[in-house]
Amino acid sequence: MSAPDQRMTGLVLAGGRATRMGGEDKGLLEVAGRPMIAYVIDALRPQVARILVNANRNTERYARFGVPVLGDRLAGFQGPLAGMASGMAAADTEFVLTVPCDSPLVPDDLAGRLIDALEASGALIAVAHDGRRQQPVFALLRTELLSDLKEYLASGERKIDRWFRLHRIVEADFSDRTQAFLNVNTPADRAVLENILGER
Repeated sequence: MSAPDQRMTGLVLAGGRATRMGGEDKGLLEVAGRPMIAYVIDALRPQVARILVNANRNTERYARFGVPVLGDRLAGFQGPLAGMASGMAAADTEFVLTVPCDSPLVPDDLAGRLIDALEASGALIAVAHDGRRQQPVFALLRTELLSDLKEYLASGERKIDRWFRLHRIVEADFSDRTQAFLNVNTPADRAVLENILGER
């Protein structure tokens, strides 16, 4: 495995309401005996210079994982772009690598594949694609986009795919790693991941 990319800050997005899981804070939900965010942080740590967590609830519990925790600068659970903006504002690196808190199977080469795609294309944003669809919260963003993102949010827009389309974007192929993007939205999803992680 290659060394952590010192140009990247990893940002774990844990700022949502998790309404489909009855409001449970998904990053803290245990799967196969560990909170999901623990798997995500462990997967990111070898890939990036530092890690931040974006959370709007249970910040003290998230802080126990040994990484800085920051909330949205916009009140009212405004979605993943608000979390991305907070992370980009706090980062001191050229890139921010974003991942959701409820996908514990983060690929060990996520950063490498995204930066390779971005640099080969000259894009500003690289997004993972699982062979069927884009996975927009698995993204590598140039932090120079922060002012543009703040303007977009200030206009009342919240759609992540719409903002992406305003910029040069490239998709990185992860069609060989489709399981990596499994996440927990229902108790059935949790059971599937329990089985996969239990087998590991």
